[in-house]
Amino acid sequence: QVHLQESGGGLVQPGGSLRLSCAYSGDIVSIHHMSWHRERPGKEREVVAGITSGGSTNYRDSVRGRFTISRDNRRNTLYLQMSSLKPEDKAVYYCNAETRIPDGEGDFEFYDYWGQGTQVTVSS
Repeated sequence: QVHLQESGGGLVQPGGSLRLSCAYSGDIVSIHHMSWHRERPGKEREVVAGITSGGSTNYRDSVRGRFTISRDNRRNTLYLQMSSLKPEDKAVYYCNAETRIPDGEGDFEFYDYWGQGTQVTVSS
């Protein structure tokens, strides 16, 4: 089991910045990938950015160059630094952790864990 707790959401003006945090605990040694997702009003949940256990990152096109995902293994915290925010970035942002556990037969079992979400509103 992995427990995730997001924080850092709030109201920010267009062009502003915000940093989201996701504190993780539990079976963290099994985490092999973490990511941020969001649900914009009236839209389905979409991936925003991801980071592997090796530190490789990827971003959706609409946030690349504005958002930065990072992970601090000493503090067991995942971050999403958001800059140049736009009204269309308004969403509930969710932290995700994917664990990989050997199944004893040479393969792996994968599990997904989610935080409760944090609201980000971009408005003047």
